[in-house]
Amino acid sequence: MGFFTDAYDLFSISLVTKLLGRIYYSDPSSKTPGSLPPNVSAAVNGVAFCGTLAGQLFFGWLGDKMGRKKVYGMTLMLMAICCLASGLSFGSTPKDVMVTLCFFRFWLGVGIGGDYPLSATIMSEYANKRTRGAFIAAVFAMQGFGNLAGGIVAIAVSAAFKSRFDAPAYKDDPAGSTVPQADYVWRIVLMFGAVPALLTYYWRMKMPETARYTALVAKNAKQATSDMARVLDVDLAEERQKPVEELERRREEFGLFSRQFAKRHGLHLLGTTVCWFTLDIAFYSQNLFQKDMYAAVNWLPRADTMNALEEMFRISRAQTLVALCGTIPGYWFTVFFIDIVGRFAIQLGGFFFMTAFMLGLAIPYHHWTTPGHHVGFVVMYALTFFFANFGPNSTTFIVPAEIFPARLRSTCHGISSAAGKCGAIVGSFGFLYAAQSTDPTKTDSGYPPGIGVRNSLFMLTGCNVIGFLFTFLVPESKGKSLEELSGENDEEAAPQQQQTVPTDLSE
Repeated sequence: MGFFTDAYDLFSISLVTKLLGRIYYSDPSSKTPGSLPPNVSAAVNGVAFCGTLAGQLFFGWLGDKMGRKKVYGMTLMLMAICCLASGLSFGSTPKDVMVTLCFFRFWLGVGIGGDYPLSATIMSEYANKRTRGAFIAAVFAMQGFGNLAGGIVAIAVSAAFKSRFDAPAYKDDPAGSTVPQADYVWRIVLMFGAVPALLTYYWRMKMPETARYTALVAKNAKQATSDMARVLDVDLAEERQKPVEELERRREEFGLFSRQFAKRHGLHLLGTTVCWFTLDIAFYSQNLFQKDMYAAVNWLPRADTMNALEEMFRISRAQTLVALCGTIPGYWFTVFFIDIVGRFAIQLGGFFFMTAFMLGLAIPYHHWTTPGHHVGFVVMYALTFFFANFGPNSTTFIVPAEIFPARLRSTCHGISSAAGKCGAIVGSFGFLYAAQSTDPTKTDSGYPPGIGVRNSLFMLTGCNVIGFLFTFLVPESKGKSLEELSGENDEEAAPQQQQTVPTDLSE
């Protein structure tokens, strides 16, 4: 449910940005509805990613220092509070409202960022090696349902307000096309993200600390035995002290910035960071600005033919359809196949097909923009989402939680995911400007000419190719225990048959 909330909060903003433009930046004398100025739009769409990047690094490091459970509760409360605060953004001028909205969404992003490394690490440390990939993928797959829920909530709220406060189209009555009550709509949509977070808090606090952290990092074998006995509902003998001492000695051999870490895991960390970085440039560019893509290929009517709530309703319906047909199936294909096919093959295949379908969108782009062809465009567009999620969007989350040592696992996952959010920032800020028409007369109000949607798609294709190549630096983790992957059990262990607290929880 943490990841459900993460996705809802990150992507729901794209459903309301057009409405924000109409409410706060409308000029009745203009022939086109109001839109957020370039700098405001970039800030509103991207500020949460800046917070997420900071949260991934800070809470990832803190999770290795204080423990997964303690930090897990902090991130959830921060998310819930900032969700509510985002909807209560205040001010007497549009600038004031946007500044307070961006402030709260930054701190919302910090909380979301902490959820990434902690959720992945906790799930990887609880799961066994046979089904670990599916369990971590299932956590991440809740992003799809969060995305879908955002669209459904936006559809429901906009439809309810539209039926109660109907208004003429913008071209018929520019001032009357946006009813005053529309200001409640975006606030309700953003604040709803606090509901699943608050519902989940009690169960997060009831979770015990992971036994791997307690035994290998906190050095408390007795507590680890007790926690695992409670989780597995079996009686476990307390681990003998000698193996714990041996593990402590091995654990102290190298740190994150040591030469030995660079030798053993340096290329792995490079592979996970670059793959996540390039993936998120393409993934978040598509996700946040799909409403603009739909308008570009005439799937959505012209903005001036609709009132404000009608436009939001149609944007939400379009994004919900893509989430339902492309995003969610891709996530769950990963859940079902990752422990059969393996992480490497899914990531490589995902980058390959994302490249192929983006080229299929970009090369005949003028064909897709002609009347009658938008259905084919939407199908191709949905397939790029399908192979992003049945591909690198899932595996880049899973693998960093498996291949690094326990004492550095959360930190390394935080570094990898922070690299991804750097890509999301590049995508959310860059695509906003790059996708503008090369013709100055056809750009959105306030924007300089860009390279156009077609050339932007070619650039995103290049990012996918880079991700494809760097995938070869990432090891396959299917069917291996965490200790085997990280090298923490590289010494030969004397055969032991007694049931003890596992230092290798592979079974």
